[in-house]
Amino acid sequence: MNPRDLKIEDFNYPLPEERIAFYPLPERDASKLLVYRGGAAEESVFRRVGEFLPQNAFLVFNDTRVVRARLVFFKGDGGAAVGARIEIFCLEPSGADIETAFSSRGSCRFKCLVGNNKRWKQGALKMDFPLADGGTGCLQAVKVAASGEDFEVEFSWSPTDWSFAEVLEATGKVPLPPYIRRQAEEGDTLRYQTVFARHNGSVAAPTAGLHFTQQVLDDLKRRGIERDFITLHVGAGTFKPVKAEQVGDHAMHSEHIVASKSLIENLLRAIREHRPVVAVGTTSMRSMESLYWIGVRLACGEEPLPGGEFEVNQWDPYETYADRHPKTSPEEALQGLCDYMERKGITQLHAHTSLMIAPGYKFAFCKGIITNFHQPKSTLLLLVSALIGPAWRNLYAFALQNNFRFLSYGDSCLFLP
Repeated sequence: MNPRDLKIEDFNYPLPEERIAFYPLPERDASKLLVYRGGAAEESVFRRVGEFLPQNAFLVFNDTRVVRARLVFFKGDGGAAVGARIEIFCLEPSGADIETAFSSRGSCRFKCLVGNNKRWKQGALKMDFPLADGGTGCLQAVKVAASGEDFEVEFSWSPTDWSFAEVLEATGKVPLPPYIRRQAEEGDTLRYQTVFARHNGSVAAPTAGLHFTQQVLDDLKRRGIERDFITLHVGAGTFKPVKAEQVGDHAMHSEHIVASKSLIENLLRAIREHRPVVAVGTTSMRSMESLYWIGVRLACGEEPLPGGEFEVNQWDPYETYADRHPKTSPEEALQGLCDYMERKGITQLHAHTSLMIAPGYKFAFCKGIITNFHQPKSTLLLLVSALIGPAWRNLYAFALQNNFRFLSYGDSCLFLP
């Protein structure tokens, strides 16, 4: 089945605004947990998630770190709160990989959304910020080019020995999702970040991971449930609704993946030992499944793009490489990745993925997922439906009837079909 023919209206459901969680609960692991396994559903609390996971499960988390990607400038000297308010939302770097861009010193360029753009005709925007020694730093933004709804913006700053990541920490705001209709507060700095976040690069949190505390992680370890980490830097496109009537007319957003050789080796071992692989979040699931299609590309004799990165396209599983799925086992795909990295002498695999997981998709690795409740008519809901089928509708209805909280700061699900 090719998901091009799916009607997005079939993945709609009524979501009253009062069911959207605008704030997190005081305790991360106190959220409700909807467990679906063996065709039956039950309600629990997230801190008990280890009781419902298979004892030999292998969990994969996304360890990306959310950056303070929203910058608010005011036209005027030093960014004083006078004049027109211009908001710049940093989406992704221009001409550099994410880690290089955030470690840049002195200047860098980013693809950005610009709010109130009509009031920023030309010239530089400036914002002063305090330094620890009592001095003052300055961040400057200049529009370089326009591309559709986006703009390329060049940032420069002093002190020039600061990295762009440090500058954003000092000047930016937490990029809360658009459906959380409030301004970011100081508490969001901690709570819109997982406890295991390590690598700067996301403009949205991998929200399934927000429920985990160190106590929950320790409990999983005591139960013999192994875990590892992959990095997918979540882009703003994750919130992009499918506006086309048919899924085939929707352009999937692309996101950057970094997978270590040790993760690939551990995933290969889990597959060989028949351990059920459970993704923590849709981003982890897309990342792992993308590794399979990179392995397929290698099996076809393909090489990475110039610069050494691979690319997984939206329709690869359904069209370009559809005939390869039965010919390339998950084990062969992972072994191919290991062999490639060994030949190249590299310990990290870099890729961009716009993989769409929708009904009709055949999972290579993932047997289950821990996730949140997703927006109607979203690609994230398509992914859930690909895993559990039409049951998603009854489960979401159950959650609505039983006061579950929805979306990023909401409650959680464990789906083990």
